[in-house]
Amino acid sequence: MVQVEPGRILLITFLSTLLITSSIAQKEEEEEVDPDSPESTTPKEVTYDSRSLLVNGKRMLFFSGSIHYPRSPPDAWPDLIRKAKMGGLNMVETYVFWNVHEPVQGKYNFEGEYDLVKFIKLIQQHKMFAMLRVGPFVQGEWNHGGLPYWLREVPNIIFRCDNEPFKMHMKKFVTLVIEKMKQAKLFAPQGGPIIVSQIENEYNTIQLAFRERGDSYVQWAAKMALSLDTKVPWIMCKQKDAPDPIINTCNGRHCGDTFTGPNGPNKPFLWTENWTAQFRVFGDPPSQRSAEDLAFSIIRFCSKNGTLVNYYMYHGGTNFGRTSSSFTTTRYYDEAPLDEFGLIREPKWGHLKDAHRAVNLCKRALFSGSPFVQKLGPDQEARVWEQPGTSLCSAFLTNNNTKKPQALRFRGQDYQLPPRSISILPDCKTEVFNSQMITTHHNSRNIVRSIAANKNFNWEMYREVVPDDPGNKLNEPRELYELTKDTSDYAWYITKLDLGRRDLPMKNEILPVLRVASLGHGLHCYVNGKYIGSAHGSKVEKSFVFQKPVEFQAGSNQIALLGFLVGLPDSGAYMEKRYAGPRSITILGLNTGTLDITLNTWSHQVGLDGEKNQIYTQNGFPKVQWVKGGPSEGVTWYKGYFDAPEGDNPVAVKMTGMGKGMVYINGRNIGRYWMSYLSPLKRPTQSEYHIPRSYLQPTMNLIVIVEDEKGDPKNIEIVLVDRDTICGFITENHLPSVRLFEGKGGKLVALEKDLKPRVELACPGQKQIVAVEFASFGDPFGACGHYVEGNCTSPVAKKVVEKFCLGKPSCKIPLDTPDLHNKNEACPEMKKTFAIQAKCAFKA
Repeated sequence: MVQVEPGRILLITFLSTLLITSSIAQKEEEEEVDPDSPESTTPKEVTYDSRSLLVNGKRMLFFSGSIHYPRSPPDAWPDLIRKAKMGGLNMVETYVFWNVHEPVQGKYNFEGEYDLVKFIKLIQQHKMFAMLRVGPFVQGEWNHGGLPYWLREVPNIIFRCDNEPFKMHMKKFVTLVIEKMKQAKLFAPQGGPIIVSQIENEYNTIQLAFRERGDSYVQWAAKMALSLDTKVPWIMCKQKDAPDPIINTCNGRHCGDTFTGPNGPNKPFLWTENWTAQFRVFGDPPSQRSAEDLAFSIIRFCSKNGTLVNYYMYHGGTNFGRTSSSFTTTRYYDEAPLDEFGLIREPKWGHLKDAHRAVNLCKRALFSGSPFVQKLGPDQEARVWEQPGTSLCSAFLTNNNTKKPQALRFRGQDYQLPPRSISILPDCKTEVFNSQMITTHHNSRNIVRSIAANKNFNWEMYREVVPDDPGNKLNEPRELYELTKDTSDYAWYITKLDLGRRDLPMKNEILPVLRVASLGHGLHCYVNGKYIGSAHGSKVEKSFVFQKPVEFQAGSNQIALLGFLVGLPDSGAYMEKRYAGPRSITILGLNTGTLDITLNTWSHQVGLDGEKNQIYTQNGFPKVQWVKGGPSEGVTWYKGYFDAPEGDNPVAVKMTGMGKGMVYINGRNIGRYWMSYLSPLKRPTQSEYHIPRSYLQPTMNLIVIVEDEKGDPKNIEIVLVDRDTICGFITENHLPSVRLFEGKGGKLVALEKDLKPRVELACPGQKQIVAVEFASFGDPFGACGHYVEGNCTSPVAKKVVEKFCLGKPSCKIPLDTPDLHNKNEACPEMKKTFAIQAKCAFKA
């Protein structure tokens, strides 16, 4: 037996401990650089426990964003994913849209804008993880909730319940998608980015409608998904009875307070939809959700065991063609951190990026510490994650009072918190972020008329002819969904009616009234070829009644109804049994009394002749006779040409003067417009419609519009979209930016000595600040693009900003700049606010 001196044992122990500590520290330092970035092709084991998902045994915080591949052209995908990663995300989520991949039963399309494999590979190339929500029912304000129309015609089918025909087709498609992902090696255990998948979608909302067949369907869906052996966790969102090992997750705005938690002791707290705003339907006013409220919600969730947050949407994009569901606008989730055009919306994008950084500074404490809650007052609390016996400690201080700022005393220090806000203390001492205090810059979107594209449209028009007798006769009007089969928004209902002179009113001032009760969505009425008018329902109440006085003639009269749809339903139980179209048609005010013509013989035609002849294409438009354009009533086609707009900013068409219809650019349908459907604010819900630059050629771009109501194209214009108006809004009470701190070796380190508040401005792209449009140091108020001076302001504020910022791509202005605090300072006793608005442009 070898004898070792006690002193030597101590020395060896000390050196071994030092070596181990050094190795751990080095590993932690390396992890600080990019801890959450997946290696591009290395197989990764994905597991989970009650605390988090684990990748190769490592706990991670996931900040994810929804970006749906069919809602943006493929050339935009890389930039959207890049901006998501720049915003502090390490995961991208997408649904899989069954109806675009299998529009005809047995015929599949995974090409172009539907190339799901390419999209997932791009996520991997940006070293991000992916969440694949297979569904295959997705809702998502997408036409028919993602289910293909042909599924409605499968005999004896009932959607989304324990129904053999539905389960057969659902399993077939889900298996196809999973096999496609496997063949491309896109699941994490194969070296791909997909670490979690979803089956079904918010099924709890309709489960009770199917009683025991709903319960058994949940069990079947879970078992079917698990049988596909992806070797990554499966989730079911908003599914309280998700069968083990499926993880139930939360959807909503405030899952930190509304989520009842996982339904099993070994499942983590995951949030699959944190709604960044609210989707809009035609007739809606603008909808907003503040950056402050979003930041509050994610911090709250993470402080209460949450380890994955997915923003729905991070980029909403565009519902091109007829892809939107009932009454949903073409523009989707425009108020997301990346707007419809893919431009960064500030301060939402930057404030959330700062929130992600702040929460990540607490990661070690969140995963190694033990949590406890300390009440600091009636509306005050501290949620602390601490490892006893060490310095590892992070705290989340909350002022839950929605109206009053409050002083919170925590561990001997006072912290001033605005109303309903959370402050993050990564070391339980230093306040690096408050959800209400935005330190990033703001911006405002500008819509600018293009010079190059609006030189001369020379509009021409073609009036759609009302069909005389298209055949397809029945004794009553056919149901509109079943008639169109989702091949067109439009279908004609035509009948003939013989009236004698004694049937018509004798007095000139009295006219019969045509009344049509319809289940939705809308209709246009023609009598003897003349446009009479239109009526429609709404998202809330799709049924409506059309009634208008009509000048019938003695003899034969043609009544033509053009029924129209604005997308198929996307939610609810028994979707396969939803109906639309005319259900009762009567004529009031005849001398012979009310005449019910519902059971008269009706002819039917699906679609418009212009659609059948594809007159929106170069090859199709010569098939009809065009004349000089002007105002119209009834279905009218317009065509013109324009050159590609100057520069590289996003492009849109502003549909001023038009009613309702669709727009085609070089043969591609960019979506439905509806200018005549005004919100309660007496404005169209959406006026500009996105034209992807990839749809354009340098010159002679064909624009074709089908206007089915009333319109005049003379005021239509092609516009450019930018966010070149940038702003700053900082108070002297603001915290220093979290960007001035980082974690090193488990400690919080300030990157600069000067941590006082300052305004930071940054132009997009390679642009520079060319003008200061507003500057006030005092008590200004308002929002970017609409600032107003208060009762006092520094007379030199604008000069100070120009000195710091003009001609630069970015600038920083400290609030303690001496020029702002001279002897002529306004309101010296008041804590000041600095509001700035500047204009960016390329250097001349």
